[in-house]
Amino acid sequence: MIEIKELTTIEELKALKHIEKAVWDMDPLPTHQTLTAVKNGGLVIGAYDGENLIGFSYGFAGFSGSQTYLCSHMLGIIDNYRSKKIGEKLKQKQRQVALRKGYSKMHWTFDPLETRNAYLNLSKLRGIVDVYIEDAYGAMEDGLNKGLPSDRFEVHWFLSSEHADKYSPPTIEAASLLNKIAYNNDVPTFGEHLEETLSQETYGVVVPNNIQELKQDAPDIALDWRLKTRRLFQELITAGYAAVHLYPHERTATYIFVKKESLNLGDEQ
Repeated sequence: MIEIKELTTIEELKALKHIEKAVWDMDPLPTHQTLTAVKNGGLVIGAYDGENLIGFSYGFAGFSGSQTYLCSHMLGIIDNYRSKKIGEKLKQKQRQVALRKGYSKMHWTFDPLETRNAYLNLSKLRGIVDVYIEDAYGAMEDGLNKGLPSDRFEVHWFLSSEHADKYSPPTIEAASLLNKIAYNNDVPTFGEHLEETLSQETYGVVVPNNIQELKQDAPDIALDWRLKTRRLFQELITAGYAAVHLYPHERTATYIFVKKESLNLGDEQ
């Protein structure tokens, strides 16, 4: 039985170190930093199997202009426990605690080509994306990020909105696809950018569903996906569209974009 709970003590926060090393192969955050964050509006949520910490999410207070929000910076789960809906449970607990602390909005980033993360953030949690950041963190050398520019989608999760509770996305059949897939020795490649004036209600963008495998087997093709999808995503966001859903397929996945103004996001948008 997996237990999800808020972490607040020094001893609890020290246990994050082995997760950070296992997931990202990186030096861990200093415990004094995470402790200071949770004492000043931040929060850490842990997932336990018995007495063993097997995953966590970490966020701190952020603001832009007059708006405050929770900046959810890290979420990691050790390998043997992935694909068991633990990430979703961590985020829902994070939402519950964030609302209790007075937040109505949460931000975080993820790689647009990491479809497992996209499915959680958009399809399960009903966050939206209308911000694209080129090479957000510069060159990254950890195990998950090495090899591509660190482009990121920024998720905005409107915690108390109708959208976050019961949004029903358009079907994939309703989306006008903006790119085609080709295959090179069974490797999915970006086949064609379908140029058009962006005026439809719903658009789809197809991406590979295993960018880590692609980086290992065909790094040039992985980089081509990064650069060509970057252009497509930026065009859509500039035209007022937001990513709201991801449909997974066997070897690819399809992002769904709709006009942001059509979404019921409450007063915080």
